[in-house]
Amino acid sequence: MDDNKIIELYFMRDEDAITQTKEFYGERLKVLAYCILRSSEDAEECENDTYMKAWESIPPQKPQHFFAYLAKICRNTALKMAEKQKAEKRSAVIVELSHELSECLPDKYSLEDTAEQELGESISEFLKSVSKENRVIFIRRYFLSETISDISKALGISESKVKSSLFRTRNKLRDYLSKEELL
Repeated sequence: MDDNKIIELYFMRDEDAITQTKEFYGERLKVLAYCILRSSEDAEECENDTYMKAWESIPPQKPQHFFAYLAKICRNTALKMAEKQKAEKRSAVIVELSHELSECLPDKYSLEDTAEQELGESISEFLKSVSKENRVIFIRRYFLSETISDISKALGISESKVKSSLFRTRNKLRDYLSKEELL
């Protein structure tokens, strides 16, 4: 079953939509949540919350890229869950990723909603300008919250290559956002 048929099931309010979503994307969503939360139980809860939020938002939403839509819901749910869990061990990954990007991005609390949306669009445009490999590495690290080691293994490249790619891409992003007057 393809994404459009699954989305049709949501529009028909057929509960099989959730079953199909879980069958096709459940493991990927759970891995995404696990990369942020580092807990299997929390990742499973986050995965289930994602299905519920998708059920509540489709309709009226009709996502063009279904997995990206689900991944965004899952990631935001996992980040909110991590914020609630104050234990340092659980939030260490988020702190590390925030620190890595702190020089590239403006403080989120200083942005208005429209500026935040503009920033997101600018980052998307920037990522279109870098090589596919650098884009994949950047997204796996900062959107999917994967470790450098996991990215290295998945792409079959050295950890030092991943680190240098991230460093260079962050610097290019900072320069790009400065030119766009967003930093």
